[in-house]
Amino acid sequence: MRKQSGVEVFRITGARQGLADDVRGRQRRYVISMSVRTVAVILAAVLWNVERYVAIVALALGVLLPYVAVVIANAGRENTPSLPSTFVPAPVRPVLDAAPVPGPAEPGPETDGVRRAGESA
Repeated sequence: MRKQSGVEVFRITGARQGLADDVRGRQRRYVISMSVRTVAVILAAVLWNVERYVAIVALALGVLLPYVAVVIANAGRENTPSLPSTFVPAPVRPVLDAAPVPGPAEPGPETDGVRRAGESA
């Protein structure tokens, strides 16, 4: 067994995502958003003379999506308030209880505190 006196233990679940992984994830979300925007603008152009209301909705989506995509991409790193504390104190070993000290016997159910003949008080 190892001695664990004074050793700090950290949980890896409390660690944040790596910076490279975070940037990669934000870039992926941005590219997906811009792809949806491109499809929406092309859909608006194709449906303009066929189904005007759907084309207007697709055009509105194509206009608003770049703003939303940039805000999401620049949102920054995530906060992790719901995760447990990253510091775990060293486990405390239980202490064994001391042996009971022998003393005078207490009256039990067999005696019920009643003295019999020949017993002294």
